Amino acid sequence: MQRQRTYVAILCGMALFAIGCSSSTSPTTVSSVTVTGTAPAVGATSQFTATATMGDGTTQNVTSQAAWTTSNASIASVSSTGVVTGVGAGSVSVAAVYQSVSGSDAIVLVP
Repeated sequence: MQRQRTYVAILCGMALFAIGCSSSTSPTTVSSVTVTGTAPAVGATSQFTATATMGDGTTQNVTSQAAWTTSNASIASVSSTGVVTGVGAGSVSVAAVYQSVSGSDAIVLVP
């Protein structure tokens, strides 16, 4: 009988913990991602930044956690840490994806 009461108390405690931890509006939900940086010259590099705006309105620098891409690798390449390298002259979009939310910045590289 004592063991049964112990199990019931543990289960009730776990249920209350789970209820207390849940929320309908999680601050960790990403609403948007903003990509900023200065276009490098051809042959140079520039650090870009990815900033996530969370569901509660706060922002977080997610540059090192984002997946980075460019729309045209013959104009600019981007490292996994957001460093953009100018490869050739032209227009390109630099994008970052964090928690399935993407953002981008259109830049023009000049020789």
